[in-house]
Amino acid sequence: MGASASRGQVARIPAPEPEPEEAALGLNQLPPELLLVVLSYVPPRTLLRSCRHVCRGWRALVDGQALWFLILARDHGATGRALLPLVRSCLPPARNGRLCPLGRFCLRRPIGRNLIWNRGGQEGLRKWMVRQGGNGWLVEENGPAVPGAPSQSFGTSFRWCLKKEFLDLEEEGLWPELLDSGKIEICVSEWQRARDGSTCVYRLLVQLLDANQTVLDTFSAVPDPSQQWNNNSCLWVTHVFSNIKMGVRLVSFEHWGEETRFWAGDYEARVTNSSVIVRLCLS
Repeated sequence: MGASASRGQVARIPAPEPEPEEAALGLNQLPPELLLVVLSYVPPRTLLRSCRHVCRGWRALVDGQALWFLILARDHGATGRALLPLVRSCLPPARNGRLCPLGRFCLRRPIGRNLIWNRGGQEGLRKWMVRQGGNGWLVEENGPAVPGAPSQSFGTSFRWCLKKEFLDLEEEGLWPELLDSGKIEICVSEWQRARDGSTCVYRLLVQLLDANQTVLDTFSAVPDPSQQWNNNSCLWVTHVFSNIKMGVRLVSFEHWGEETRFWAGDYEARVTNSSVIVRLCLS
């Protein structure tokens, strides 16, 4: 006897219809004025290194002035409020295919920032042009704290040691019309300290130069030699270049030091927190 088995039919259930997706709105579909607002919240480094290379439209926005004015307008401090009208008055006309000077300005933020990168030996002697005397320059701990200075300083030896740095103000983000506006000043300063129990001499020379390295203005400080028992005395040397002449494009910052007892290994005329700061004339 055979039993017959019925083979069941598997019912096919139709898959649900996918719900229609809302069309994604790309940034390029935004009106240009809204896209400018969005891009103004992107860090300047990203704007210049990435966004500028997305397409021709984005490049035109990044190269133009409107985007950078939006970024500058968010600084509501005293400097920011003074900066915006000054920039409007001295910004050169836009040129097709060239980045607006405000791009580098917003990237570098040169106003109110110390333009000397290695101000106290955090990176050894990098960025400095050096002439060694005696045992040469040494980076050492400050010992007693120096107000506002890094924990390290540069020390000189028993023969004259010289250190110099050139600052290109245009490379730092300042453009010629702004430099020649008569509305900025340059403040230079440095802490100098002598070790207790020794004597030393020190000199600071700062020069403002044009693009051909012609000297337009000079500040020189030659304090009296330190006495042997000086209780680790500190001296703050500072000067403000105001009424800056037309054509200033470079700053030369150099200092010398020498331990005058000529003891090998005794590092004196320690200097730290070397500073060059461009400021707006707010008065």
